[in-house]
Amino acid sequence: MTTTSQVRRPTRGGHEIAMTQPWFDEREVVAAAAAVQSGWVSQGARVIEFEAAVAALVQVPYAVAVSSCTAALHLGMVAYGIGPGDDVVVPSLSFVATANAVRYAGARPVFADVDPRHHNITAATIEQALTPATKAVIAVDQYGTPADMEPIRALARERGLSVVEDAACAIGSTYRGRPVGTGSDFAAFSFHPRKILVTGEGGMVTTSDPGLAERVRRLRQHGMSVSTFDRHHEQRPVHEQYLETGYNYRLTDIQAAIGVVQAGKLHSMVSRRRELAAVYQELLSGVPGLRTVTDPEHGESNYQTFWVMLPDDYPVSSDELLAILKRHRINARHGIPCAHQEPAFSDLDPVTLPVSEHIARQSVLLPMFHTMTREDQQRVADVVCGTWADPDHFRE
Repeated sequence: MTTTSQVRRPTRGGHEIAMTQPWFDEREVVAAAAAVQSGWVSQGARVIEFEAAVAALVQVPYAVAVSSCTAALHLGMVAYGIGPGDDVVVPSLSFVATANAVRYAGARPVFADVDPRHHNITAATIEQALTPATKAVIAVDQYGTPADMEPIRALARERGLSVVEDAACAIGSTYRGRPVGTGSDFAAFSFHPRKILVTGEGGMVTTSDPGLAERVRRLRQHGMSVSTFDRHHEQRPVHEQYLETGYNYRLTDIQAAIGVVQAGKLHSMVSRRRELAAVYQELLSGVPGLRTVTDPEHGESNYQTFWVMLPDDYPVSSDELLAILKRHRINARHGIPCAHQEPAFSDLDPVTLPVSEHIARQSVLLPMFHTMTREDQQRVADVVCGTWADPDHFRE
């Protein structure tokens, strides 16, 4: 066990350590500039190329680019016919976009708890949240850790439910030896700057269902029967039709050009993050009771985020630890708050979710990015371990 005398004493000097930053280099700059110089900057050929790259990474036949993962989740609700009077089970311990997508469709989110080890919704927690009006489930691969989807799909088949996999954080993670999303009828990915594969903003739907892919393509562009890009390249006049109410959920070619480069780096980025995670797990092992994110038995995480769960007897609160880290020029974050405790959902029936609430209270997200050094990680660990061993030294 680490003793007070063994703890390293970090100073408040040194460079500021970011919470995260994308791994960009000259290749992304050149690709984005080429898209601008081409004169075609809206959804076009580069979007098609990016879709093919993501489809190959996820090992599915169809990928449809959209403006965000939130847009992808909303289109999942629309595509499955979810609407007013329907309930959709979602984890409360997820970014609020998961539950918001349900409300966009006019349906009601019903919050489920998560498992304490990996912070994901499970078949058991979903079953506890089912209502007579439940029509669908959104299962989240939280922080890139793959949820155990097969039992969830089995439950959904038994109850006649649709399943959307919110894989926002999970590009590059694996489930039972295959890429996350491979086995899902509808998976949604994010390319927000907090993610690993970054396009600035942007999302992707992946599926093995050609009809579903075609409908999502139509819905992302106002319900048009033919895309602007295809219409432009026809040799004869095209009169498009608007087959249903759609949305403006397109990705631009500038974003897609960056995404193509990023897709080529994905395996390197995931490998690097797994190395960084192993270092953190080693450096933080001296704090009794402190838990860190780890791979589940059924898959491997891309470690999009590195969370720690402070033990109940940790001498300062998560808020205090974040303030201490900030004073040492280290940017960290709270864990995800519980959506069921947010004012936006105060109109729903109150629910108590003890595991989710405990995780939200005790979890802290530590910095992680591709170019982070071991010295950076040591500075972070020195503060976390030092605060446990000698809190008075770190309090102002």
